[in-house]
Amino acid sequence: MFGLGPSEVIIILTVVVVFFFGGEKMSELAKGLGRFTGEFKKGRSEIEEEIKKAEKELKSDGQDGQQDGEQK
Repeated sequence: MFGLGPSEVIIILTVVVVFFFGGEKMSELAKGLGRFTGEFKKGRSEIEEEIKKAEKELKSDGQDGQQDGEQK
């Protein structure tokens, strides 16, 4: 991007945000971003747990079905 590296772009964006919002709003924005990140991670872990539960249920249902078939 215009011959700039990622670190330079981040610095420029930070300066622009401070210019538009001021230093006081920066702390509020950072807190909001931190909360969002925490909620996102929490939601992601909950989804991963649900997927693992579903996989276990499918595996156990498949094993039960095999055992029932063997008994008949």
